[in-house]
Amino acid sequence: MSFSASRLEAPTFGSVSAVKCNSMVDIKNITVEELSAFIAHLGKEKFRASQIIKWVYQKRVESFDDMTNLAKDFREALKGVAFISSIQAAKVEVSKDGTKKYLFQLKDGNFIESVLIPDEDRLTLCISSQVGCPLDCGFCMTGSGGFVRNLETSEIINQICAVQDDLPEEAQLTNIVLMGMGEPLLNYDNVLKALKIMIYGEGMSFSSRKITVSTSGIVPEMLRLGADTNVNLAVSLNATTDEVRTRLMPVNKKYPLKKLLSACREYPLPPRRRITFEYILIKGINDSLEDARRLTRLVKGIPCKINLIPYNEHAGSEFRRPSDDTIRAFQEILQNVGYTALLRTSKGVDISAACGQLRGKLLKNQGN
Repeated sequence: MSFSASRLEAPTFGSVSAVKCNSMVDIKNITVEELSAFIAHLGKEKFRASQIIKWVYQKRVESFDDMTNLAKDFREALKGVAFISSIQAAKVEVSKDGTKKYLFQLKDGNFIESVLIPDEDRLTLCISSQVGCPLDCGFCMTGSGGFVRNLETSEIINQICAVQDDLPEEAQLTNIVLMGMGEPLLNYDNVLKALKIMIYGEGMSFSSRKITVSTSGIVPEMLRLGADTNVNLAVSLNATTDEVRTRLMPVNKKYPLKKLLSACREYPLPPRRRITFEYILIKGINDSLEDARRLTRLVKGIPCKINLIPYNEHAGSEFRRPSDDTIRAFQEILQNVGYTALLRTSKGVDISAACGQLRGKLLKNQGN
């Protein structure tokens, strides 16, 4: 039996519509369930979707011609209605500590960043979810560059594929964090779809325990995330009073600390999981001993760990990194009352590893 695009009605997957409108479906934009429905329009069994997913994510082919366990006429039909996207690094910077910063150019000419962080037995990739960011946090270069658009699901996934392809054959990514450019929960549908693709066992096959979504505190979508998936949640806290947090993070006007922490208490954590609170320590702003004591009270009763991140200084910023003594004193207060408080040392300080730096340098050089 021969299959052709002219026989199909247009399958629709959220924003993905194919065939009748003469558009092509990007395989990396859809989940296995959507792919199953899509190939059913080609008269093929749904289990073929898993075969295609294996070729794309495990063998990492970029052509249907390479999928040799699919019938030739089926491959030809797929080429008429679908494609397999990829992205290439426009620039890569490598730190002396092994951190690698990737600048990817997208099909519309925009740029996003990903950071590969080696750490003992882990190889973590920090990926972006938006081009720019609409939240304009005072300490973040990404927001200062403005917001352009949400990333498509495929653009989120392709960061992982491109970096994995760049690794030595024996190396494998162990952890994925959505902590790069953008606020993941403001691109909720595409991010959720990407998470499903990452976790699917016949494809990327990441454990949900190895995937973390970081948010600045978009409360309604936090609760949706907990209901829709069981990946890890990290919350960018960064202050212990509404006054300071609003100064650092304008989103606090809409979702102040009381509302945010209430959502954290309601968050449906899987067994033996904890919320991670990220706290960027900024000299003279949020690093006092009283801040540390308030923090212990704010998160009381929430299964959590606290990542303390000394501010990564960059040109043009008004903020500075606290002294090592101040950082240690802050950490000790948290630890003395029983919290797991980890000091996250900056990686890639000799390259443009702070979020938004590499893209910002490029745009500045281009005169934007």
